[in-house]
Amino acid sequence: MDVHEKPQDTKNMEVQENRQAPCEHAGEVPFRLFSSAKARRTSSVDMNQVVGQMDILFICLDTLRYDAAVKEQEDGATPVLNRYGSWKKCQAPGNFTWPSHHAMFAGFLPADHEAKNLADREMLFFPRQIGMGRKTPPGAYGFSGGTIMEGLEKEGYDTWCVGGVSFFDKRSDLGKVFPGYFRKSYWNPSFGCGVKDSTKNQVDFILRKLEAADPGQRIFMYLNVDAIHYPNSFYLDGCSHDNLASHRAALRYTDRELGQLFDHWKGKRGDTFVICCSDHGTCYGEDGCQFHGINHPVVNTVPYKHFFL
Repeated sequence: MDVHEKPQDTKNMEVQENRQAPCEHAGEVPFRLFSSAKARRTSSVDMNQVVGQMDILFICLDTLRYDAAVKEQEDGATPVLNRYGSWKKCQAPGNFTWPSHHAMFAGFLPADHEAKNLADREMLFFPRQIGMGRKTPPGAYGFSGGTIMEGLEKEGYDTWCVGGVSFFDKRSDLGKVFPGYFRKSYWNPSFGCGVKDSTKNQVDFILRKLEAADPGQRIFMYLNVDAIHYPNSFYLDGCSHDNLASHRAALRYTDRELGQLFDHWKGKRGDTFVICCSDHGTCYGEDGCQFHGINHPVVNTVPYKHFFL
């Protein structure tokens, strides 16, 4: 070997070769590798027949556990929500409010619990400007922009946010982020965690706003219900601390209030598409775990349903 010749850097050559090699379908998800999915999942509702034709309500029952929701459903204790079908068992988009909402607002709603890969997801809203083939799945509404709300605004929707938990209260820089995604956003202390009548206060406020709303203007409204979030012990007589029983009692309270919202919205606004789900669950001592923001089956498993009013 010539003394002036440097030894070959085989690792660097490998990197350069990889950079130069042609990449078929660059930037796309390799669906051919998803053996469990014969084809992309088709949405159970054609969102292209929804968008532009009716209002859309997105209701997050913040922190609601799947097991609690199903038990109340089976006991007939949530008659309003039962009216619109059974809960579907799903994977949470995140293990607490912040990551979960960023995913949901980008179109990644809770995925079927049995989903094994991206192709198994049911997509109602599809962000066209990212990967996954950039081809909108059948039945999904393909939107442009950073959020569902931005996409729907381009379709003429007025976007509303009625906040609940502190990530929506606008009194801090962090609490201004999510409300900033909407044209109109509302929060006041009577909507917050720790207020026993928080859901009633939110619903009463929404109904007043509807009275002044233009009937010809389509609305996308996001409602963050925080009654089920801690503290919830005051929904159960004689309960001194939050537990699964008070969590379920908070859901029963919420169900009653949602009945007024649904009935009034339908009567005032006509046909409406509703997405109702939890963003994550929470622990009450299971396996020594408390609260959420951690990965545990009861945190990562959430109830989901969508329906028409």
